[in-house]
Amino acid sequence: MERIIIKEAFEAKAGTKVKLAGWVHEVRALGKVKFLVLRDISGRIQTVGVKGEMPEKDFELVGKINRESVAYIWGVVKDSKQAPGGKEIGIEKIELVSEAGEKLPIDVSDFSKTELPKRLDYRFLDLHRERIQAIFKIQTTISHAFREYFYKKDFVEIQPPYIISAASEGGTELFPVQYFEKKAFLAQSPQLYKQMLACSMEKTFTIGPAWRAEKHNTTRHINEIRMVDVEAAFNDQFSIMKELETSVAYVVKNVLEKCKKELELLGVKNLKVPKGVYLDYAEAIKKVGGKIGEDFTPDQEKKLCEMYSGDIVFTHSWPTSIKPFYIMPKDGKKDSKESCGFDALYGGVEISSGGQRIHIPELLIERLKTKGLNPVNFKEYVDSFRYGAPPHAGWAIGLERITQIICGLDNVKEATMFPRDRDRLTP
Repeated sequence: MERIIIKEAFEAKAGTKVKLAGWVHEVRALGKVKFLVLRDISGRIQTVGVKGEMPEKDFELVGKINRESVAYIWGVVKDSKQAPGGKEIGIEKIELVSEAGEKLPIDVSDFSKTELPKRLDYRFLDLHRERIQAIFKIQTTISHAFREYFYKKDFVEIQPPYIISAASEGGTELFPVQYFEKKAFLAQSPQLYKQMLACSMEKTFTIGPAWRAEKHNTTRHINEIRMVDVEAAFNDQFSIMKELETSVAYVVKNVLEKCKKELELLGVKNLKVPKGVYLDYAEAIKKVGGKIGEDFTPDQEKKLCEMYSGDIVFTHSWPTSIKPFYIMPKDGKKDSKESCGFDALYGGVEISSGGQRIHIPELLIERLKTKGLNPVNFKEYVDSFRYGAPPHAGWAIGLERITQIICGLDNVKEATMFPRDRDRLTP
């Protein structure tokens, strides 16, 4: 008999013989009747062992299995008004596959009382929890929906290198690696490569890793992330912002439609398909009491989002002084104080930065110098725009951060399977 998943057992008719496999979620013994709740990735089901209706050794085993042990169960589907979901399995045979230790190092109940750092120390066990699994089921839907959206719009998925010879962006520290006889770095962004590809393949995207050697210790930063990176030719900051708005709306719509159970498990009640709100940087910074020429503080970002609850707030046309070297100055003038760059805020935090890129080599060299970077280190990148480069624009969204926002999580580490921060390199 082939194994079926628990979801299929609930769909089976009473009297159907089944074979299930999963983790022991709970055991209760009531004299001649023993209950074992079995869990797999599709859900939980109550199984019932009755003395005299199964081998004695199997009946004894039902009441002795430690929680989170792995077991096979053969039995019969029964209708039951008392059982959760209206179905249960009458056990005919049980086999212990892998026994868990009697005392688990962390609480794996639905509402674990174990603090996050210790849970992350035992992340492999924390992932047994249905609440944590719900986060990553939603994250799977998010990444799939992004891909589906861009495939439908004829974007080409690219695979850029993640070992680089120089910084992709100014102002972010890099993790050095030894590359044979040379010094190299882990990529902080596929920025330069996605631009090169947009100048040949027009519309590109990738979902891949990036590393930022910044000594953050906040609830919204980690040092290894997964980025949804987008770049498209013949776009400016406004048209590429619209692409971000519609793609995130598509993602949230998919999550609402396909992850109802997971959202309920996480207690997410007010998620809605967002719309875009577009504000000039100068207007937006004044709204929250900030100063022209400064970045938004976390509190100011939160305040701005609260003004437009549930929607994506775009702040565009930022000062060139606080945008990366590759962002186009307004009207393509090297001395312009205003750029064609934007930020996107959602759920109280920044989810993306982007804008129109510089595709003119001489202007790019000027901007590199202004930012204190050596153009020699970017020669291949600059030269790539000397042979027919169109105007182009793009953005990036952190997969873990948008998962954190959609799931209503307090810490981005919750939305990261195995987080890497300044203190954590294992498991």
